Amino acid sequence: MSSPRTSDVLVIGGGIIGLVTAWRAAQRGLATAVADPEPGGGAAQVAAGMLAAVTELHYGEQTLLGLNLASARRYPDFAAELTELTGLDVGYRRCGTLAVALDADDRTHLRELHALQRQSGLESEWLSGRECRRLEPMLAPGVRGGLRADGDHQVDPRRLAGALTAACERAGVVFHRTWAERLTVAAGRATGAVLRDGTTAAAEQTVLAGGSLSGRLAGVPQDVLPAVRPVKGQVLRLAVPARCAPFLSRTVRAVVRGSHVYLVPRENGELVVGATSEELGWDTTVTAGGVYELLRDAHELVPGITELPLTETRAGLRPGSLDNAPLLGPTELPGLLLATGHYRNGVLLTPVTGDAMAEVLVTGELPDEARPFSPRRFGAAALMEQPA
Repeated sequence: MSSPRTSDVLVIGGGIIGLVTAWRAAQRGLATAVADPEPGGGAAQVAAGMLAAVTELHYGEQTLLGLNLASARRYPDFAAELTELTGLDVGYRRCGTLAVALDADDRTHLRELHALQRQSGLESEWLSGRECRRLEPMLAPGVRGGLRADGDHQVDPRRLAGALTAACERAGVVFHRTWAERLTVAAGRATGAVLRDGTTAAAEQTVLAGGSLSGRLAGVPQDVLPAVRPVKGQVLRLAVPARCAPFLSRTVRAVVRGSHVYLVPRENGELVVGATSEELGWDTTVTAGGVYELLRDAHELVPGITELPLTETRAGLRPGSLDNAPLLGPTELPGLLLATGHYRNGVLLTPVTGDAMAEVLVTGELPDEARPFSPRRFGAAALMEQPA
C-alpha cells in the first residue's frame, strides 16, 4: 500500500552530486529527502578525486573551464566546512599536479596544452625532464618534460561521500534507502516518485541526480529524459609501504600510447592509478586487459610501481552527456530538475553544483556561472536514444 511522504525537494540519487544538492537545499530551509539504497555510493567509490581544472583542460571546453575554476576556488572552504560540521576529514590536499611527456610527440602535445592554458589565463610552469625528476625522483629517466600545475589539488571521494552523508543527516535530510522506480506526474507537473518498496515520496520539486542511471527512470517524459550515457573507467589501488615513502609527492599524469594514465598519492599511503575510458554500456567488469594496460602504462611512467602491493581493482561508470558537460537546473517539465552528466568532473564540480542547485530550488533561477549548463541547451531534436 502506498503511503505519501511529502517534502519540498526529493533528490533521486545519493551519490556525491545528489548528496551535496540535498545538503545545500536543506541548509536553505527546504524539507529535503534523498532516495537511494546506498547513499554515498556510485562513481565516487571508484573516482580518484583529482581536482584538475588546469591539467584537465581540453580544446573547446573553455565554457566548462569557467565552471571548473569556480568550483575549484570553492574547495578549500567547502572541505573545511564539511570537516568542521561532521568531524570527518575529506582528504583535501593542495599537492599540485605534474603532467609529463615520455616521447617527442607527447612533449609537443604538452607544449600545445601549455599554450592553451596560458591563453585561458591559467597558471602552469614548463619544466625540463631533469626538473621533473628533481621534483619526483621516482619518475622514469626517459621523461622528456612536463607541466607543473600547483593549482590542481585532490580530495578523497570516498571520504567526501561519507562526510556529505553525515552533513545531510545533521541537516535533517530524510533518507529513503531504496530505489526510485518511477517519477510521478500530475497535471503536467512532476510530483515526486514511487519507490521500490511501494511507497510514494511526494515533493514540490524533484531533482534527478542518478549519475549514469539518470536516463533510465521510468515515468520521465521522453522529451525531458536526460541523454546521459555510462562511460566505464577501471581504477587500481596500491599501497605504498612506509619504507618506500615518500613515493610521489603530487599527482602525476601522462599520455602513454595515446591513453591517459594518472597516479594519485594519498596521505594514508594509498596510490590510485587510473583510468581507462571505455564506451561499453553498463558493463562494470574489471578485466585483465584493463588492469594490464594501467600497470603497463604506469610502469613506463614510474618504474617502481610494480614493487607495490596491489590492494584493489574497481570499475565504475561516469555519466557522460551529449557534450560531456553537466546538466543543471529545470527541465521543460515543471517540478523536475536535473543534476547529472558531470562525466569526468563530478568530484571537482561538487561544491559549485550544490550551490547552483540550492539557488535554483529556492529562487527558480540558476546563478550566472551555471546557466550555460541548463538541460534546455540541447532542445528536443538532440535527444539521444536511451539504452535499454
